[in-house]
This record gives sequence, C-alpha cells and structure tokens, in this order.
Amino acid sequence: MAVSVFDLFSIGIGPSSSHTVGPMRAARMFVERLRREGKLAAVTRLQVELYGSLALTGKGHGTDRAVLLGLEGETPEGVDPDTVEDRLAALEKRGALKIPKGPTVPFEEARDLVFRRRETLPAHPNGMRFSAWGGGEEEPLERRVYYSIGGGFV
Repeated sequence: MAVSVFDLFSIGIGPSSSHTVGPMRAARMFVERLRREGKLAAVTRLQVELYGSLALTGKGHGTDRAVLLGLEGETPEGVDPDTVEDRLAALEKRGALKIPKGPTVPFEEARDLVFRRRETLPAHPNGMRFSAWGGGEEEPLERRVYYSIGGGFV
C-alpha cells in the first residue's frame, strides 16, 4: 500500500485523527456497507460502541461527534467545521439520524452511543462496533467491528 504525505497529515474536527478522522470514516463505511448489501432501507436503529482509548477520551477528543457525522454521510475531507455545532444540535433536537439516501433513524445518544471504557477489542485499543437493527429484530441485521489504527486509517 502506497502512502503519501497527504495521507499522513489529515484535517479533522478534533485534536486526533485516530479519534475523529478514523471513526468518521468507519461510521460512513458501515452505512455504505448497509446500502451495498440492500439492508439500509430496513434499518430502524443504529448503535455505536466505542472501546478502550476511543471510549476513554471520546467526548474530549470529539469521537462521538465524528461518529454521528459519519453516520449521516460526512467525510473528514468534506465536513464544514462551521456547521458541525448546528448539525449536532439539530440531530439531538429531532432525536434521529438523517441517513443520506436512506431512512431517518431514531437515535437516543444515551442508548445508542455507548462508551465501553473498561473494555477493549482484541486487535487494537481504538475499536468500534457498529450495529444496525430492523423493525422487531432481536438480533442485528448487521454488526461490524472497525479499528482506527492511526492517521485516519481504518
């Protein structure tokens, strides 16, 4: 894999690309996977679990904000930092994620954005688990683990 200097220096919405750029990309990748597999239209709930380092410093480093924006289709390169506060306030007010070209999914931050501060996933300290449920399903339609390994790479 070739890596350029532009890959090493990333612009993001927080102080750490591992804690913002990578998680935003992972969230968007999860939604795109649901779309490719034809599952997105059936989604009625999304949950994100942050583990280890991401959970411990997530609020302070903006991981929570990055993940929510990623679920709504943003990219680190395309997000307008001047609109972030208003967008997150609107999301909180409506209590739902607006998935691009997909459903509006109810989202309760206390239930659907979980900080697992005392747990880590096996492959890396910056682990995230994304889960998507359909109506009435006990088991998720899809569940994926991603790792933000540094420099915004997932």
